[in-house]
Amino acid sequence: MTPAELSQAVQAAVSAAVEAGELTVAVPEHVTIERPKNRDHGDYATNVALQLAKPAGKPPRAVADLVAARLRELPGVAKVDIAGPGFLNITLDTATQGALARTIVEAGAEYGRNEALKGLKINLEFVSANPTGPIHIGGVRWAAVGDSLARVLRASGADVTTEYYLNDAGVQISKFAGSLKAAANGQPVPADGYVGEYIVDIAKAIVDGVPGVLDLPEDEQLQVFRAEGLKLMVAEIQRSMEEFGTHFDVWFSEKSLHDSGAVEKAIDRLREQGHVFDRDGAIWLRTTDFGDDKDRVLIKADGETTYFAADAAYYLSKRDRGSEVSVYMLGADHHGYVNRLKAIAACAGDDMDHNIEVKIGQFVKMLRDGEEVRMSKRAGNIITIDDVVDWIGVDAARYTLARSSTDSTITLDINVLTSQTNENPVFYVQYAHARMSSVQRKAAGLGITKAQDFKPELLATEWESDLLGQLGEFPRVLAKAGELREPHHVARYLEEVARDYHRFYDNCQILPKGDEEVTDLTHARLWLADATRTVIANGLTLLGVTAPERM
Repeated sequence: MTPAELSQAVQAAVSAAVEAGELTVAVPEHVTIERPKNRDHGDYATNVALQLAKPAGKPPRAVADLVAARLRELPGVAKVDIAGPGFLNITLDTATQGALARTIVEAGAEYGRNEALKGLKINLEFVSANPTGPIHIGGVRWAAVGDSLARVLRASGADVTTEYYLNDAGVQISKFAGSLKAAANGQPVPADGYVGEYIVDIAKAIVDGVPGVLDLPEDEQLQVFRAEGLKLMVAEIQRSMEEFGTHFDVWFSEKSLHDSGAVEKAIDRLREQGHVFDRDGAIWLRTTDFGDDKDRVLIKADGETTYFAADAAYYLSKRDRGSEVSVYMLGADHHGYVNRLKAIAACAGDDMDHNIEVKIGQFVKMLRDGEEVRMSKRAGNIITIDDVVDWIGVDAARYTLARSSTDSTITLDINVLTSQTNENPVFYVQYAHARMSSVQRKAAGLGITKAQDFKPELLATEWESDLLGQLGEFPRVLAKAGELREPHHVARYLEEVARDYHRFYDNCQILPKGDEEVTDLTHARLWLADATRTVIANGLTLLGVTAPERM
């Protein structure tokens, strides 16, 4: 019995009490089932009686008595105790608890998936770094977290479109083009321009690919370096993302908003909503009506369109393309964007608390031999996504970046993340999967297979019980990660599963030794090992991390 099935059983017990006239309450749509930290309190607990007491006009323990009486009649429920003011502590019999192992194995890759977000169309935008250089470490964090979040949301039933917003218009692109042109002509880099080996490499590629470009007038040269440089840089970013296991459904060009007239149309639409006004020769959006600290300029007095106008057009584009919820994942230096982006949604007539979500990711530090490795995009000593992959690998990078809340600054220690020790979290989890795979290979070598005559009641030790309880939590952990938009819950959960599996492995003999006979317990523990392997593989897949069979 899974926690979800037990939740439904408690709900049915409440419904039966209502139908019998013993309770006069609305049957809750969902009943929370939790796993107690103290296992003396049973396998699962619920506070449903406390929730229903007031509307029922009865003491919580009286409500608990009515629900408990029905739960005790259910097959698989060993006992139900009433604790404290009215908590229900539920203990399953070992056969019912152990049967979860077969349920998981037979579900395979589908185990854990749910429909909590079914029907919700989400546009998930992440990374979106300026295409003026390689993806740096901050963007690498969003690549890991964003792609993992997309997988988690889809596993919860959401219809997700992943999107990369190319800031291919504006001043920075002009500086990028000027830097390429200077490098190609052997000239000093312009003030506030870009430097580094990648600038020299791209400039050379353009000179080689566009014969005679250096013979063109300077204005025409600049146009070529702008167009070709963007093309090459975007291709490089796309290569890096794909090699990092991060896929984007849409690569959206900011320039296309200007070229198509979408910015002007967006301003007209917002004016129709009554939130656009003219002042001092400029055109403004009254965002202060919705919590922004000041109103924002859309078009300056000199006729220049602002970045904010493009942001407004971009949000409306997402909505026009069918997105119900637009999730923006921005860097730590973008805190000021939260209120203004939400204000755009409100000015467009949307619900700023539902139709738009903005997540801010904190900084990432890297250590090597105890010393911080610093970065500076314009100085040329940037830590790129390719550097991170070269130093610690895709799996370690993705897992470590996705295992912490984006609200916290994190440090990647190269020495730890390249070590094969339990101090390395990705090794710890992957090793558990490899260990289980080894058990399966050894079993096959001995001619032992999981018998269909599975006797789950034999999985009765505390280590087996703890592991089964942990495996039953996976669907709930996954649903929570999707609801909160926080994939790190999956990673932290996998570490708990790995911990409980290692304890089980160290204390419970799975395969016979020497001349020992194969028993029903052997088969039962093989089912449990395979169930654990399934859960860890499913969780690692959600994080875009491999589940190796050998290490």
